[in-house]
Amino acid sequence: MERLQKVIAAAGVTSRRKAEQLILEGRVCVNDAVVNELGFKVKKGDLITVDGKAIQKEDKVYYVMNKPKKTLCTAEDAFDRKTVVSLIDCPQRIYTVGRLDYDTSGVLLLTNDGDFANQIIHPRYHIAKTYNLTINGILKGEHMKAIQNGIVLDDGIKTLPAKLKITEKDEKKNQMSFDLTIYEGRNRQIKRMMEALGFEVRRLHRKQLGFLRVDDLSQGEYRRLKPFEVKKLRTLAEKGKLINME
Repeated sequence: MERLQKVIAAAGVTSRRKAEQLILEGRVCVNDAVVNELGFKVKKGDLITVDGKAIQKEDKVYYVMNKPKKTLCTAEDAFDRKTVVSLIDCPQRIYTVGRLDYDTSGVLLLTNDGDFANQIIHPRYHIAKTYNLTINGILKGEHMKAIQNGIVLDDGIKTLPAKLKITEKDEKKNQMSFDLTIYEGRNRQIKRMMEALGFEVRRLHRKQLGFLRVDDLSQGEYRRLKPFEVKKLRTLAEKGKLINME
């Protein structure tokens, strides 16, 4: 027997965390009975429905995209704005692995494998994510030290130590560009880190996730991940879980 949220995620309906939310909201039935307990387990042959629709096991698919600016990391939008899912020709119901802001570009994973998505985005899996950004202002020594030691965000949570590499500095324009590597994925983390230091982010691009880059893809282009890449990402996540970053 397996936990209900795990089976829903494995069917490609959504991620495991969102499956848990669906259960708590009473939107999941097992054999025509509403289930709202996260510990509920199902067996082979049980009829599981989400919002009245029976779930079906489907082939797992994995994509990497160079997300363009001005696109949303959702399946649809009430204001008819462009979404990343609409850019991919895929018969399966897929969703993004984590999110990038509307005005942020770069490496983005999409899949229908909820367990895989959970491994990549869960806080305990410390997969490196490298961004290149441009800010208004010039970082000083104390700012760089704060980034490398961890910054307390507006919610009181301190970020894990990050790595920084300056790529361009323009004293006349009072702007600086640099690579920033973080090992977690909190909501709007890069922008919030810069805000905490008193800087505004003008441009943000995720150039690398683990070992994955999108240098060979134009913005909006995508490709399927190779099996060895999926396996390697899972391995990175497992290794990251074992690292004590605190």
